Amino acid sequence: MYQKVTIVGNLGSDPEMRYTASGVPVTRFSVATNRRWTAADGSPGEETVWFRVSAWRKLAETCNQYLSKGRQVFVEGRLVPDKESGGPRVWTGNDGVARSSFELSALDVRFLGGKGEAEGALPPEAPEEPGGGEEEIPF
Repeated sequence: MYQKVTIVGNLGSDPEMRYTASGVPVTRFSVATNRRWTAADGSPGEETVWFRVSAWRKLAETCNQYLSKGRQVFVEGRLVPDKESGGPRVWTGNDGVARSSFELSALDVRFLGGKGEAEGALPPEAPEEPGGGEEEIPF
């Protein structure tokens, strides 16, 4: 079996890079995807879905160097289920509303336009994550 998720969205905050206990770099950032529509009665609708993205090794270093809040990105990766629920991460926001986010382990990240920065792309690379779940993300 195989799964791959592709998203295009904007960074919700600046990326944060850390290192695992064995020195492997990992960069985490959040990406918001938006969908807008017009209902049959003419009323507008909008939906935002948040993804928490982890990039590993060289991809982590590049993402940390070039990405910033508001930047538009294309991310290909695999879904990582929440260890407790097996699904998306669910929590209650400060406003009392139930919220959720999906965790992605990035396989490819491409920088798109936004925030006045030049467009560019990262070359596709092999999956960059620790094998066998031996290392924990230091966040």
